[in-house]
Parts: sequence; structure tokens; C-alpha cells
Amino acid sequence: MKQLHLPASSIDEIFTATSHNQSNLASLYQSQGRYSEAEPLYGRSLSIREQQLGADHPDVATSLNNLAALYESQGRYSEAEPLYGRSLAIVEQGLGVHHPNTVTVRRNLEQLREEMNGDEMME
Repeated sequence: MKQLHLPASSIDEIFTATSHNQSNLASLYQSQGRYSEAEPLYGRSLSIREQQLGADHPDVATSLNNLAALYESQGRYSEAEPLYGRSLAIVEQGLGVHHPNTVTVRRNLEQLREEMNGDEMME
């Protein structure tokens, strides 16, 4: 049996594409309300990106933001908040405080906190 030898850059590209595809499929499932199917895909995408790109890469922040949004859509606010917080820290450090991605993550975190405060007031 012949072994296939790929350069490291090709393997990295495969992992990156796999992560991207899993995230896209998770997003589709989330939009369809198929949360239990979306969650493990977002988790795998995050894990691949952390391993391949490092914990502080902006693509990791995107994965964190996506998983946090999934949790938020299910009312799992206490799980979403630290993910948004970590995502925001990464993009502020890597992209700057005025970058559009940073502004989006900051807005997501603020909206989550407003929802959390609204829920507390109703109790």
C-alpha cells in the first residue's frame, strides 16, 4: 500500500477548510432551529482553529462568537457571556478596538447583557 505524503501547508489548508465547512453547516442548522446538531459542529470548528491557528487568532474569535450566539439563541446566557468576552478580548488585541469585527462582537456582548438584565428584572 502506497502512503500519501502531503506537505504541512496542504494539511493546514485541509484543516482550515474543514473548520470553515463545519462552521457553515452549523450556521445553517442554527438558522433551522437544529441547535443540538449545530453545537458539536461549532465546537469542532473552534477546536480545529485553536489547534491550527492558536488561541488568540481572529478566526478563533469568530468561532467563539458563533458558539456564543448559538447559546444566546437558546437562552443559555451564562454560557454565552464568557465566550463573547473571550472573543472580544481576542479581536480587540488582534484587530483593534475600531475594527468592524470588534464592533460586532462588542455589540453582541452588550445585547446579551441587556437580555440578561431584562430577564433579571422580570423575575
